[in-house]
Amino acid sequence: MNGSKHIHLIGICGTAMASLAGMLQFEGHRVTGSDAAAYPPMSDQLAALGIAVGQPYAEKNLEPRPDLVVVGNAISRGNVELERVLDERIPFCSMAAILHDEFLAGRESLVVAGTHGKTTTTSMLAWIYEVASRRDPALAPSFLIGGVAENFGTSFKVRTTRTFVLEGDEYDTAFFDKGPKFLHYFPDAVILTHVEYDHADIYADLAAVKTAFKRLVNLVPRRGRIVAFDASGNVSECLERAFCPVERYGFAAGSHWRIMNMRHEGAVTRWTLTRGSEDFAELTLPMAGEHNALNATAAAAMAAGQGVPVTAIVEALATFQSVKRRLEVRAVVQGVTIIDDFAHHPTAVRETLRALRGAYPGQRLIAVLEPRSNTLRRNVFEADLVESLALADRVVLAAVFKSESIPLNERLEPEHVVAALNARGVPAAVLADADAIVTSLAPRLREGDVVAILSNGGFGNIYEKLPRAISAAR
Repeated sequence: MNGSKHIHLIGICGTAMASLAGMLQFEGHRVTGSDAAAYPPMSDQLAALGIAVGQPYAEKNLEPRPDLVVVGNAISRGNVELERVLDERIPFCSMAAILHDEFLAGRESLVVAGTHGKTTTTSMLAWIYEVASRRDPALAPSFLIGGVAENFGTSFKVRTTRTFVLEGDEYDTAFFDKGPKFLHYFPDAVILTHVEYDHADIYADLAAVKTAFKRLVNLVPRRGRIVAFDASGNVSECLERAFCPVERYGFAAGSHWRIMNMRHEGAVTRWTLTRGSEDFAELTLPMAGEHNALNATAAAAMAAGQGVPVTAIVEALATFQSVKRRLEVRAVVQGVTIIDDFAHHPTAVRETLRALRGAYPGQRLIAVLEPRSNTLRRNVFEADLVESLALADRVVLAAVFKSESIPLNERLEPEHVVAALNARGVPAAVLADADAIVTSLAPRLREGDVVAILSNGGFGNIYEKLPRAISAAR
C-alpha cells in the first residue's frame, strides 16, 4: 500500500487481529476496528494504542468508508459489517494475506507451528533474538505472537531488520479462504511442536489436520530448516517429504537436540541440552512443566541454527517471563492462588494441570473449566477431557459456551464429564456460568488452594469476580 490508508478490522479483538492492528498503525495507517465483545489482554493492548473498537458489530462502524477492510477468520456471512463491505464492494482481504504482503515479503520468516505450544514458543524465540540484539543490533526481531508476551508487554513489534518471528496458526484464514493461515507465510524455517486433532469445526478428522501441516512442510525451501518434536508419530508423518534439513528435539536418545537431566524446582525448571553428541548448554527456565521445557528447547534449537550465540539463548530463557494467560497468576487472595490459562484442548488442559502439580506440590488443585473453544465444545474429545481433568483434586465445569451453535449430536455434555469424574473419585459439578461458580466456590476455598481457571475467552469476568468473592467470604 502506498501512503496512509484508513484500514478497518472486523473482529479486531482476536489475538492475531489486534496484533495486526498495532502493526498497521505503526506503519502510519489510520486503524479502526469492531468486535462482538472485547476482553483482556487484547482489549487492553488496543486501548493503550488508542485504536477505537466499535461494539457490537454495526454498519455505522464503517463510517467514514474505509479504504480497506481486513476480515477476521471468525467472521462469516450474515455479519452486518461484512454484508455492507460486499454490497458496496469496499476492498477487503484476510489478516494472513496483508501480513505477508506488507510485513513478511523480503524478510526471513521464522514460523512456529503445531497444535500446542505455539504462542509460548514464539514468545521465547522472539525474546532470544531480542537479548541477542543487545550485542548485535542486526538480530533485533520483528514478531507477531498470538498473545501478549510479558517480556515485551505487547504481542507485536515491527523493525527494519531481517528476522520476523511469528506464530503460524493452522486455523482457517477467512470466510472466502478456508485454507490455514500459515500457508500464507512462506517460511524460511519452521518449528513444529506437535500435530494432534484439533479445530473440529473446520477439520473433519486427524488426517485433514495432518494434510495441512504436510503442506506447510512442503513450503520450506531446501536452504531452510525444520525443528520438530521427536515424540509424535503424527509429526514424523508430516515430515516425510521435507526437502530441507530436519532436526528433532525432545527426550529421545537419537534426537539432534536432547533434553537431559531435567529437574523441577517449584516453578523453575533446569536441564542439560545436548546437540548431537555434545553438551550445548545448561538451561534454566522460570516456568513449571515439561511442556515448557520442550517449548524452550525448540526455541533454543531454532535460534542456535540461525546463528544466535549460545550465551544469548541461556540468558534469554533464564529471564523469560511467560505470556499473558499462560499459567498466569492473576491473584493470591487469603492464601488462595488463582491461575489463568488459555486451555483450548484436552492435551493443553492436561499439561497445564501437570505443570501446576509440579509448581505447587501438596496443595489442593481445583480446575474450573469453561468449554469455549470449538474443540472443547464438541463431544469428540469427551473421554480425553475426563482423563485430563482427573489430574485435579476438584473440578467445576461451566455450561458449554454458545451451545446452541453446536449440533446436539456433536455437542459436549458437561454432565457426562462430571459423572465420569465423580465415578473416578474426583469431586466434580456443573454450574451454569461464572457468577454461579463464584458464588458456590468462593466460600469453600481454603488457604493453600490453587484454582486453575481454564478458558480461551473472557469467562464472564471470573478472573476479577472470584478474588473479590474470596475476600468478601473471609
